[in-house]
Amino acid sequence: MLHQWFNWRTGLGLIAMAIVIATIFYSRYLSGFLSAQERQKVEAWAEAQRYIASASPEDNLSFASIVMAGQTTIPIIETNERDSITNFHNLDSNRVMQGKGYLEGKLSEFRHTNSPIVTYLGQDQKSYNKYYYGESLLLKQVRYYPIIQLIIVALFILLTLLTLTARHRSMQDQLWAGMAKETAHQLGTPLSALEGWIEMMKESPPDQRMLAEMEKDVSRLKLVSDRFSKIGSTPQLEQRDLVGILQGVMEYVRKRAPGKVHFSLEAGGLTELPVKVSAPLFEWVVENLLKNALDAMDGKGKIRIMVSQQAQDVIVDISDTGKGISVAQIGKVFNPGFTTKKRGWGLGLTLSRRIIEQYHQGQLFIKSAEMGKGTTFRIVLRK
Repeated sequence: MLHQWFNWRTGLGLIAMAIVIATIFYSRYLSGFLSAQERQKVEAWAEAQRYIASASPEDNLSFASIVMAGQTTIPIIETNERDSITNFHNLDSNRVMQGKGYLEGKLSEFRHTNSPIVTYLGQDQKSYNKYYYGESLLLKQVRYYPIIQLIIVALFILLTLLTLTARHRSMQDQLWAGMAKETAHQLGTPLSALEGWIEMMKESPPDQRMLAEMEKDVSRLKLVSDRFSKIGSTPQLEQRDLVGILQGVMEYVRKRAPGKVHFSLEAGGLTELPVKVSAPLFEWVVENLLKNALDAMDGKGKIRIMVSQQAQDVIVDISDTGKGISVAQIGKVFNPGFTTKKRGWGLGLTLSRRIIEQYHQGQLFIKSAEMGKGTTFRIVLRK
C-alpha cells in the first residue's frame, strides 16, 4: 500500500516534469517564430513609414497606408539619428501624456528587448530614423505561459499529494484498527477452548486426550502470536515444501467446515515442491482464502487448491463454487474495510495481498469470478 502510494507520487512528478519540459520547448519554439514574424512586421512598417515620408504627390500610397494601418499590436518608439524620441506607435497615449518618463522607460526596455530597425532618409545616410520595438501581448503570453502552467501543475500536484496523504493516513488508521480487531478475533478461538478445558479440569482430573487438545490450543496461540509479530518486520524466507503447507492448512480448515463442503488438493502428481516462503505468514494467507471460500458457500460445495509450475513461477489457484463476486466488487475486495460479510472487518484480503506482494515479492489477485458460480484467487510465487 505504501509502495503504491510512493509510485503514485513518483508518477505524478514524472508526468508534471514531462508536461513542463515539453511546454517550455514548444513555447520557446513559438516565441522564436512569433519574434521573427514581429520583426518582419516592424521592418515592413518602418519601410512604409519611410516611403510615405519621402513620397511625391504622384506616388500611390495605398499599399503603404494599409501596412501602416495593419500594425496594431507591436509597440514602437521612433527616434532620430541623435536617438531623441520623435514619435511612438501602439502605446497608451494617456500614460505618455500623464506619466513623466514613461516613454523614456519604454525606450530603455525596448533597447534591451530587440535591436532597432534603421531606415535612412537620404542618399548620404546621414539622416535616419531608428525604430525600437517591444513585444506584442500575444508574444508575452507565449513567453510566460510555461511559468503559469508550471504554477498550475505544481498546485495540482500539491493538492493531489495532500489528498493521497490524507487517504493513505485514513487507510493506515483502518489497517491498525483492523489489525487490533483481527488479533482479538484470532486469539479468541484458542482462548475460549482453553477456558473450557480449565473448567473441565476443575471437575475431573485431566487425561491424556484433554492434555493433547490443550497443547493444540496453546500451539495455535503461539502460531497467531508468531504471525502478528512478523507483520511490519522483514520475515526470513526459508525453503519449505509448498504442497505440505497447503495440505496442512487445508486439513485444518476442513475439520472446522460443514460436512457437505468437499476439499481437494491437485498438485499435478507432485508430492513435494520446494519454495522459499515465510511459512507462518503464507499459511495465514491460504487460511484466509479458504475461510473466505467457506463464507461464500451455503454450507455445501467444492473448494479446490490447484498447484502448477511455470518457467520462473509457482502458481496456486484456490477456487470455490460459492456465490461469486460482482464486477463492481472485484476492484474493491483488497481495500481495507471492504467486506460483504455481516461480521468482520474487511482486513483479511488486505493483509494477504501485503504478505504475498511485499514480503514474498509475488502476486495475489482474482483470476476469475462469476456471480452464482464461484471465485478463483491466484497466488504467484517466484521459484
